[in-house]
Amino acid sequence: MQFSLKKSIPHILVLIGFVVVSLAYFSPVLKGKAIFQSDIMHYIGMSKQQNDYRANTGEETYWTNSAFGGMPTYQLGAKYPHNYIKKLDLTLRFLPRPADYLFLYLMGFYVLLLVMKVDFKLAALGALAFGFSTYLIIILGVGHNAKAHAIAYMPLVLSGILLVFRQQYVYGFLLTAVAMALELVANHFQMTYYLMLLVIVLGIVYAIDAYKKQCLPHYFKSVGILALAVVLALGLNATNVLATKEYASESTRSQSELTINPDGSPKEITSGLDRDYITEYSYGLLETFNLYIPRFMGGGSYEDVGKESASYDFFLSIGATPLQALEQTKQMPTYWGEQTIVEAPAYIGAVVLFLFVLALFLVKGRLKWWLVSGSIMALVLSYGDSEPFAFITNFFIDYVPLYNKFRAVSSIQVILELCVPILAVFGLVRVFNDFDDKEDKIKALKVTVIISAGLALVFLLFKSSLFNFVGANDGLYRQNYGPQFIDAIIKDRKMLFTQDTIRTFVLVLLTAGVVFLYLKEKLSQTKAIIVIGLLLVFDLVGVDRRYVNSDNFVSALKVNKPYNANQADLRIQKDPEHFRVLDVTSGGARAAYFHNSLGGYHAAKLKRYNDLYEFHVLRNNLNVLSMLNTKYIIAEDDEGNIFPYTNTETNGNAWFVEEVKQVSSANEEIQLLDSLNTKRVAITTMPDVPSKTFRVDSLASIVVEDYKPNYIRYKSNSSSDGFAVFSEVFYDKGWNAYLDGNLVPHTRVNYVLRAMPIPSGNHTIEFKFEPQVIKTGSSIALASSAVLVLLIIGGLWYQFKSNTKESA
Repeated sequence: MQFSLKKSIPHILVLIGFVVVSLAYFSPVLKGKAIFQSDIMHYIGMSKQQNDYRANTGEETYWTNSAFGGMPTYQLGAKYPHNYIKKLDLTLRFLPRPADYLFLYLMGFYVLLLVMKVDFKLAALGALAFGFSTYLIIILGVGHNAKAHAIAYMPLVLSGILLVFRQQYVYGFLLTAVAMALELVANHFQMTYYLMLLVIVLGIVYAIDAYKKQCLPHYFKSVGILALAVVLALGLNATNVLATKEYASESTRSQSELTINPDGSPKEITSGLDRDYITEYSYGLLETFNLYIPRFMGGGSYEDVGKESASYDFFLSIGATPLQALEQTKQMPTYWGEQTIVEAPAYIGAVVLFLFVLALFLVKGRLKWWLVSGSIMALVLSYGDSEPFAFITNFFIDYVPLYNKFRAVSSIQVILELCVPILAVFGLVRVFNDFDDKEDKIKALKVTVIISAGLALVFLLFKSSLFNFVGANDGLYRQNYGPQFIDAIIKDRKMLFTQDTIRTFVLVLLTAGVVFLYLKEKLSQTKAIIVIGLLLVFDLVGVDRRYVNSDNFVSALKVNKPYNANQADLRIQKDPEHFRVLDVTSGGARAAYFHNSLGGYHAAKLKRYNDLYEFHVLRNNLNVLSMLNTKYIIAEDDEGNIFPYTNTETNGNAWFVEEVKQVSSANEEIQLLDSLNTKRVAITTMPDVPSKTFRVDSLASIVVEDYKPNYIRYKSNSSSDGFAVFSEVFYDKGWNAYLDGNLVPHTRVNYVLRAMPIPSGNHTIEFKFEPQVIKTGSSIALASSAVLVLLIIGGLWYQFKSNTKESA
């Protein structure tokens, strides 16, 4: 494999083209605007305290007090020492967001197809098919950046794997190690897990093929090389991986000790997430056709049906002005599928799916089977609890390791969106090469047209007989707005269905026509690729821009500072003490942006705190709120004015209790908090804390002298030995307690709080967040980085020597 500048020029031009395309689609970034992403707004709120701390001190804090009473920052953008693979990732993402992710989509898929020996023109076409797949654009619109990040590196990982199986051991190993490290640095382990499932499918197909070809030694050698590459990739991300693993065992992604729900009913015991939570976003069987016809099920949960709609006429009929009616039609509930909420259909494209079906008749061998098998696996698992495939999802939840750690099962369709364009491109490869007779190609084309165009035609002609267009919430809409409103909505659903079915039908016929003209030698290969590329871009970008366009961009200031302080926030911020705030007027991470909050927005909260939150905080249990040092509750009066209610009963930052009681179970512990006098009594299930009573001096005190996210210092004074409770979340995977500079044990009481015995006299108590996992992981990452550099130098030298010998 020798470098040639002349041969590289087309690839350089393609990459430049990808830069232009990425910036063109997200052109407002060139004007200094930023895309408004709801999830990123929450992320900014959650991470503000740690970012401010980093900016003010130049140091990293791995704990934040701003959300959920306190939690690690491992999943909030924490920066780790010696994370050099992250620097490579940032270098690759040189474009402004979100154009950087679109560029990664395009680049990664292009490299994959080149590795698969596809001509650069078809590789560029395939990259556009993948990069503009509607789901991949939609997640950028709503702010699922980590998900997009992980998806973007999937093709590069596959590239390295395929190189190894092609006996390009050195390049394959290096590419797999680097690509897998980049995949892990994206920090979306659900997407990485789905990639692993696809790689397992690929491995099984390749194993069968190796057995048939009697080359199992090469197969197992390749698997060994790839395993070493993955180990090295894990080493490069050791801090992130180890910290995430450690945190996962303490988060809602692991089994709670409780066996009851807040209402007292029995709770399903699971080592991961609840089954209903996992399958909440299950794809409906009929929604499968959204992949082919974008608004088959009405599109997103709410669509703009416009002036030429039955809804517009309905609003006019009930007295609305034309302007009012037009405004109302911008958010109509057109979706009639089974999911709770849908931003947009997961549209792969009529052109792409037509080529995919054509490839099913032309492509042979292991390539076809691992791509088809991976697609079927992804589609079936995306159905979740939808019958008749619910038993498969239940099997995976119950028996497949780690599957129950992830929710939103429909998102596994990213594997489908990866596999389908690959096979579609290889369908064109087979059309353009000489492996098949022309007559066989024309026959395959005719069958493909009959299947794909025929399906669209059947839907078009018999839509009213096949479907009722009734949504799950239509009964509620009928009750609130009347039957005429529902009648109008159903008419508009049929209108959208008809429009997009005709659109798909026409695009299929046009694509088929281009292929037919090529086979009849009426069109050159280059022109055929260009026309198909134009049809593909028109198809996908046309749908993408319905949901993510210039309207999603706002001033960068609004994105970087998404929250404005209200009067309650400003009044609370004048209080110099250290306390927590409960905001009952707003959800998400708004309160965490301004205060040390009891709420927040995160997919993996500390499980014990989450239990407490569901049992007591959501019910505004003032006793528990006081225990958590909640001094202010942001509320709203009858006139809609927001004000801070002051809780005068708060326990403070720390206090001595008169009694510690052992209780028999976590259930009893959390239930007793409903009525427990936490100022006097502490309860625990910790075996190292026996039941005991204490004499509390009326002059005894514990006061805060220094309070930072990762460090708290108290001064205590008591005439007798005592037992202190601190209104801080217990997390022994990093928090260490020091008494007068000496490391001492501390324990957990009241289900979530820290506590420790304190001897009589005057003492200094310090809590320092010193997670060993960061130190260990950073050392492994540094060593792995050094190993990678040596392997790259050695590997390139080996290839250079090999090429020199071959040319001699």
